[in-house]
Amino acid sequence: MQSTQTTSDRTFTAALPSVRFQTAAAIIAVVAAVALPQVFHVAGAALGLGTMIGQTLLPMHLPVLLVGLLAGPFAGLATGALAPIVSFLLTGMPMAPMVPFMVIELVTYGLLAGLLRGVRLPAAVPSPIAWLVRLLGAQVAGRIVDALAIAVAVSLLGNTTMTVASVAAAVVTGLPGLVLQWVLVPVVMTAVDRRK
Repeated sequence: MQSTQTTSDRTFTAALPSVRFQTAAAIIAVVAAVALPQVFHVAGAALGLGTMIGQTLLPMHLPVLLVGLLAGPFAGLATGALAPIVSFLLTGMPMAPMVPFMVIELVTYGLLAGLLRGVRLPAAVPSPIAWLVRLLGAQVAGRIVDALAIAVAVSLLGNTTMTVASVAAAVVTGLPGLVLQWVLVPVVMTAVDRRK
């Protein structure tokens, strides 16, 4: 017999929310993905931690992953595509050479998180672990696609501003942000499950 939590998890992932909800969620997520890095940079500067704290805590990634899991692949894809572009236009960050790679990486995160939200895991898997597994799938796919995009840019286009090694360096630098995502995303999604 399935637990209430597992049944709730399966119910939540069974169908996409309304188009209105997906649109509203994507808009809110884009705003959060633009605002959070600025908050982190200001806080880092104020605390003497430096303005590059965003590279460590990955604040733009969190709204993209969450909206994919909450609202589905279309909202995740739209947020991933728009957030870096809107952020660059409004704040100048990320730097121009990084924008295409950020778009590719975040689109993959949002799209895959949205697709993986419907993956059903065995009934014995608790809801937080199920959401962590889905999150990890999106994160790994995003990094692989980012590395492939950089490899193409380096080998075919002669782009020397990025290297495939920079992906590995970014993973190491962003490890605290990944851990933050591993904690926050399952907590948020499990709370949503319980409300359902």
